Amino acid sequence: MEFKKRKEFKMIEKISKNLSPTKQKEQTVLEILPSEESEAKVLRLKSGSWDNTKEPWLVYDENDKLHALLSIETLSKMIEHFKEAEQEALFLKLEKSILKHLPLDFHDVLSVAMEELNRSKKKNIDFDSLIAKIKKEHPNLFLDLKDLYLPEGSSIISASTR
Repeated sequence: MEFKKRKEFKMIEKISKNLSPTKQKEQTVLEILPSEESEAKVLRLKSGSWDNTKEPWLVYDENDKLHALLSIETLSKMIEHFKEAEQEALFLKLEKSILKHLPLDFHDVLSVAMEELNRSKKKNIDFDSLIAKIKKEHPNLFLDLKDLYLPEGSSIISASTR
């Protein structure tokens, strides 16, 4: 059991370093213990301080499973950051799909795509098929390589000197 405790505290130190950019000196670690009442449990301070405002507090349950205790404010901020990261990732995928189809004006195609996305009720959208659909409906927004066709035997250099 002693080895497990050492292993747990090493895990706590590792988690604390990753979660706290300010390198907090004292991580608050709690333990949930059974109580005499069946509807109640006891929290025992294993290390740290009850006055510590640094989050997260780490809590071991009765099965030695590690949990993190956060304030609602911190949890809300984390959720907001995840949503922003998800939106940024989706925007990058959309941008990549637009650029693959050779737009003449990227921002015009992006505007049309955003309108389509706002109208769509789907959560999982295939951006490549969305941009292909826009290209069919608005071919003037994209470069068509067929328009660059030169007659056989001519070169770009001779075509541009005329």
